[in-house]
Amino acid sequence: MKQLIVRWIINSTALLVVAHLVSGVSLDNWMTVFAAAVVLGLLNAFLRPILIFLTLPVTVVTLGLFTLVINAFLFYLASLLVSGFHVAGFGQAFIAAFVFSIVSFLLSLFIGSNDNR
Repeated sequence: MKQLIVRWIINSTALLVVAHLVSGVSLDNWMTVFAAAVVLGLLNAFLRPILIFLTLPVTVVTLGLFTLVINAFLFYLASLLVSGFHVAGFGQAFIAAFVFSIVSFLLSLFIGSNDNR
């Protein structure tokens, strides 16, 4: 349970950084940040593996770069599902998903909980 909360905080923080750095991405309030982080987590947990499986031939041909397009699609989809989370277009979603991945990875390195407990 603790790891789930830590992951949620990391994703929320990464989402705030994305909204600050990427023009065309905005969040209305704190509740929107937390809701969007939950929706992004759920989409990445359940829909992403299905999309990766369905696009496996394209992903192999592009040497895995197509997963960036999948991440952008999921980021854009989350903006459609969460009221108050706005992404101007797919280009901004692509950049935002890339920045989100980098920031959440770096935060996980520094903040991540110890799995050996």
